[in-house]
Amino acid sequence: MRVAREPIMARPLLKIHRYFRCKPVRFFSFILLYLTAGSLVFLHSGFSSDTSTTGASRSVRDPLISEGGGGTGGGSSTSDGLGLLGRVFKETRRAPRKFGPPWMKKNRAPDVPEWAGRGVDHHTSSWSHGAKGKTTKGMDDGREQTVHAETSSSKYIGCYVDDTQKRALRGVSFFDYKKMTVFRCQDNCAERGYLYAGLEFGAECYCGHKIQAPNVSESECNMECKGEKSNLCGGPKRLSIYRLELSQESTRRYGSSIFKGCFKRPDNVTLALPASAVIKNMSVDKCVDMCTEKEFSLAALAGEKCHCGFPTPLFTLHDHEDEELCLQRCAGEDFESCGNNDFFVVYQTQVQDNRCLDRRFLPSRSKHSVALASFPGAGNTWARHLIELATGYYSGSYYFDGSLYNKGFKGERDPWRSGRTICIKTHESGRKEIEAFDASILMIRNPYKALMAEFNRKYGGHIGFASQAHWRGKEWPEFVKNYAPWWASHTLDWLKYGKKVQVVHFEDLKRDLFSRLKGMIIFLGLEVSEDRLLCVEGQKDGNFKRSGLRKLEYDPYTAEMRATIDGLIRTVDTALRKRNLSGVPEEYRPR
Repeated sequence: MRVAREPIMARPLLKIHRYFRCKPVRFFSFILLYLTAGSLVFLHSGFSSDTSTTGASRSVRDPLISEGGGGTGGGSSTSDGLGLLGRVFKETRRAPRKFGPPWMKKNRAPDVPEWAGRGVDHHTSSWSHGAKGKTTKGMDDGREQTVHAETSSSKYIGCYVDDTQKRALRGVSFFDYKKMTVFRCQDNCAERGYLYAGLEFGAECYCGHKIQAPNVSESECNMECKGEKSNLCGGPKRLSIYRLELSQESTRRYGSSIFKGCFKRPDNVTLALPASAVIKNMSVDKCVDMCTEKEFSLAALAGEKCHCGFPTPLFTLHDHEDEELCLQRCAGEDFESCGNNDFFVVYQTQVQDNRCLDRRFLPSRSKHSVALASFPGAGNTWARHLIELATGYYSGSYYFDGSLYNKGFKGERDPWRSGRTICIKTHESGRKEIEAFDASILMIRNPYKALMAEFNRKYGGHIGFASQAHWRGKEWPEFVKNYAPWWASHTLDWLKYGKKVQVVHFEDLKRDLFSRLKGMIIFLGLEVSEDRLLCVEGQKDGNFKRSGLRKLEYDPYTAEMRATIDGLIRTVDTALRKRNLSGVPEEYRPR
């Protein structure tokens, strides 16, 4: 009996089946190759899409930093908290907290709730100022976000026009063309007390207390954030704007302004505070708004009169008075204090003081080089920011950090021996390197704080934060083991080999910025401008201050680490005293 012949098309399939049945390893190898090839095709298509988008963006605008609303800054961020960005939450309708002088606490009416003494007003909310007279598209489109439990909550407002000549948000700004995220922008603006945070061109962050531009179609804010492809960060000349509301405050704020205190009326009030007006139904908001419109950084309330100006030697804001002297109820707000004719309640507006922002290279090359020396994490970048604002001259660096150059430190690119900069940043501690300088300002900081700051910088960038994995992992113990001895040897070497050394403690500079910075300027051989120094006080943080809001929930230092570091502190303290200098500040001396 003849067996039916197999169909011609089945023969090849049958051979393949028999082949892989006898050789199962070959079968799995074939499947693996197939999956690998598919993955490569998928990755290639994604990469092509990214590059095409980036190319289109660059054709619109040069990605180098342009003129910005005044601020130096940026830095990198960590991935911590980014997962929270996609979580939508229901907006709370409670009135925001306003901070001002404590008043009427003793004589509060029985039916007045506890929060009334803080100045909360149910009828007028300072959080709505930026949206006055504007259509706020996208208010309920689900893009409201929880940013960080300890920083702020935010609500997406919409897409707005931005003009380089007339910014929509006119506070500080910072750019990061590699790692910008929505959270980073919101976090930085919230830390500085701004009401709005706006992202533009995928990498630029602008802060402000009012939105001063019209809104446009959502489709025009179509560029992905450089640091997270899952979110949009505006577009060319378009801002994605978020409204912020702080849940915790590091300073006493009132809406978008900062409470400075109670001060005695200056002797020549017209010269000290050149703009003034009588305001019917006076309130803090009305005076702050008036001074903001007139572009002054100070608003001083004196009963029914509002004065505006800048800090000057005639009105330095250094001599605080007891707040009880300023307790006079505002005519327009029951739970606000408006001061009186003799004692003014002063607030700092969000208008930037431009008197100290101009910087340039030295007009003639200096033959003497002055080091700004510090252990990493001891505030060197912050000190450079202060010195540049106070002197009007760029500082240089022993190294080259492109990110700092892009954020305003134009002396970063100059060779450190060029003689065109006022001082040179360095972390070096060898004898040869130290003796190359004619003089030095030596910055010293609490090693416990300096080590943590440098660890954050190493793993999170200039104003970023190391992740929990780094703190909990092997990186932190290894870092302390290697860097803690360097903290001591760095100071000891500069004290030993430095030709002319002025010691500045980071903690003292923070506590008494005006006089300490004045001493640094004199040491640099320059004439002191008190107007510039007072301007610096209002802009002291720049954009190189970590918010401090993401503190660790535990002490990262073990008992063994502390024993080692405490011994190093004692060694440095002894060395300072042997040179007839004050020892280390009291707050970090071992007990």
